[in-house]
Order: sequence, then C-alpha cells, then structure tokens
Amino acid sequence: MQTRKPIVALVGRPNVGKSTLFNRLIGRPVAIVEDLPGTTRDRIYGESDWNGVGFIVVDTGGLEFPETMGPSWPKEAQPGETPAAKFTSFIQNQAKIAIDEADVILFLVDGRSGLTAADEEIAAVLRLSDKPIFLAANKAENRQVQQNAVEFWSLGLGEPYPVSAYHGEGVADLLDELVKVLPPYPAEETPEKTIGIAIVGRPNVGKSSLLNALVGEERSIVSEVPGTTRDPIDMQITYAGERLTLIDTAGIRRRGRVEQGIEQYSVLRSMRAIDRADVALLVIDAQEGVTAQDTHVAGYVLERKKSVVVLINKWDAIEKDNHTMAEYTVTVREQLNFLSYVPVLFISAKTRQRVHKVLPAALQVVAGRRHRLSTGEVNQVLAEAYEAAQAPARQGRPLRMYYGTQTSNEPPTFVIFVNDKDLVHFSYERYLENRIRAHYPFEGTPIQLIFRSRDHGEK
Repeated sequence: MQTRKPIVALVGRPNVGKSTLFNRLIGRPVAIVEDLPGTTRDRIYGESDWNGVGFIVVDTGGLEFPETMGPSWPKEAQPGETPAAKFTSFIQNQAKIAIDEADVILFLVDGRSGLTAADEEIAAVLRLSDKPIFLAANKAENRQVQQNAVEFWSLGLGEPYPVSAYHGEGVADLLDELVKVLPPYPAEETPEKTIGIAIVGRPNVGKSSLLNALVGEERSIVSEVPGTTRDPIDMQITYAGERLTLIDTAGIRRRGRVEQGIEQYSVLRSMRAIDRADVALLVIDAQEGVTAQDTHVAGYVLERKKSVVVLINKWDAIEKDNHTMAEYTVTVREQLNFLSYVPVLFISAKTRQRVHKVLPAALQVVAGRRHRLSTGEVNQVLAEAYEAAQAPARQGRPLRMYYGTQTSNEPPTFVIFVNDKDLVHFSYERYLENRIRAHYPFEGTPIQLIFRSRDHGEK
C-alpha cells in the first residue's frame, strides 16, 4: 500500500476541456477556463474524492506535436529557438512530469471535433507509460456526439467514455470505473495546519524562478514571457520542522491596467491565493527598482492584513560597491514607506544568492504574527505612550485612554478603550502603533488597533 494519495493526470491536446473537467473534479474553480488554446501551462494540483476514494488531480498544459517525437518526447528546447518555441518545450516538460508522477492517466479528447492526428500522436506516447489510461470524449452534450465517440476506439486505449465536463454528464460513470484501478491509500487524518507563503509581485520579476530555487526542482514554468504563471501553484514542503505551503501566483498588475480575459481571471485567483497565505513574499526587480505597480501589489497584500517580506530579486545583475545595498535599502524604504516594519532581502533566484535566507525570514515573520502580548504589557505600553506625548483634544475635550488588550493574533489585533473614539487622530493611532512595535517589533506584520468608546462604539 502506497503512502501518498493516488494521482490522476489530465492530458490531451489544447482546448479539449481539461481545465473545465479539473474544476468539476475538485469542486471549485481553480484552473482558468477560457476558450483559447494553451491557457493552462503549469501543472495544477487539486484534491478530489469519489465514493469515499480520495485522489489528487493534475491539470496539464495542452500537448502539441510539431513533429512525431515518439519515445524522445518531450522535445528539449534548442539553442537559438524563439521564446515561443522554448515556451512550448516548457509546457511539454511539465506535462511529461505529470504523466510520470501519475498512477492513472485520464486522456481527454474533443468528441465534438472528432479524432485528430494529434490525438493519435498523444495516444502513442501515453501507451509507452505502461499505466492505466482512461479515454474520455468530452463535449458530448447531445446524442449525436455520444454516438460518434465510438471512432476513438481506434486509438487502442479501450472504451471511450462520452462526457460533458461543462454539464457533468457522464462524469459519474467515468469516475466509477476510474477509482476501481487507483492504488489503495489509507484514510487520511485531519491534516495539520500549514504556514501559507504566497510569492507575489508584478509580472516577470522572477516569482516562478524563486519557487523553483526554494523547492529545488522545476516545479513551475520559468519563461521570459511576462505573465507565464496564470494559475496559483501550491507546493508543500517541510522546513525547520514546519509544514509550509508555497503558493506561486500570477503577476499582479494595477487595477486599471488588468487586461480583460485570462489576465483578469489570473489576478482574481492571485487574490484568493493571498487570502490563503500567512506571509507574502513581495518580489521586486532590482534592475527596475520599486515601481507604482509594486506599491499597488503591496497594497493588495496589506488590504488582506497579510505579513510581508520584501525580496529584491536579480541582485546579481546590479553593478555595486560597498555602499550599494545600504543606499538601495534607503530608497526602497522611502518608496514603500507604509511597509517600514518589513524585512528586506537582496537575492538572486537565478544564482540562488541569499535564497537560503528567505524561508528563515518568513518563519521569523510568522513568529511575530502569532505573538501575543499580555494585557499587562499592553497597558504598560499605553500608559508610557500617554505620558510621553500629549493626547489629542477636540474643542477642549482631551482623549483619555482607560485600558487595552490584545484580542487576537494573525494579525495582532488590539482593542483600546477610550473616552471618545472620535478623538483618536490618525497620527496618534500611528504613534501608538510605533510604541507597541518598540516594545515588540511584530516584524513584517501589520497591526490592527480598534478603539472603543465608553458606549462601545468602534473606530
């Protein structure tokens, strides 16, 4: 009996409905669905369950064969190839890895358009895998398409199952047979909570390269084309005794500059990925410096009260002397002045320079995020702050603070009782936050201050 959940890989040529079926199998819209070939490019993982049998589903990019490759598939990227040609090779490699990992292969074809030469070439490759293969003829929403599915018998992969991934027709019958051949796996206990670390930033700053450097394998496609990663990619690892979930996200652009269609969907999924994270690694291109888009990305993260580590990537490409890093740090701090409490690391995902410091920094931030001050500590800080600086007043009414307490963490949240919350000016709120951080830094983590009047109103 194997010790991991069985894996089912969805493969097929572009635009046959793999991502639609993937979303249906896992019960939520994770993979992007768009009527354009090549939308899915990385391996996308999700968990599914059918009749009490759990398994992992892997969605892959569409397989294309510009030439018959046979056992030599996938074709390696060649020197002098265009970025587009290299990109196709990357997609093929990701699909090959998914097939190698899989216990069962689910080969999806387009029942509406019928058998193609590309389907025959893919079938020839899949037969070399010596693994159980299920053939599903998708888009079989009517009787005519269902009857025409018999032509796929010629692929030599057994009975074709007519299905409609969009409507769900025929999927149950397919899964009934598929789960019968999955290797046995013991029932899982409730998984313990992991630390979510989202790798975020605008397009083409090196997020996928960083993920690959952190996990030590080509887990995500790395390309010179901006916006390569469209779907969030999760990778679970154990580091320093902690279970971490690394989430690679699509490049985030400013709200007003998000193109309609696929990129727009990618941003929405990136936001959901950030929601699942505890810490965001904000990746900035050292060659371009902090841009307006970088500050908007940071704003997205802070809106969701997530902790942050700023990573200045591609540091290897910068000409520098003994003062460059210090001067660059000052510039970054000025341009991201609303992130004054976050650590800044200078790294190169390409050469792995200082990459070993990234996860320790993230864990240190998590420790601060989870820290809780006692009520006594909070009130001592507030009393000293009140004595050190005159509280604001309005029309002769001074602000009076009675007591405060930390009500929760992740992020640290403090409730402070005052005589009138309307007397709390923004600048005084920031002053109190700084005094709290002087007592305990809460490095990389936003702090929430909630003010309540005697009538228990809040600010």
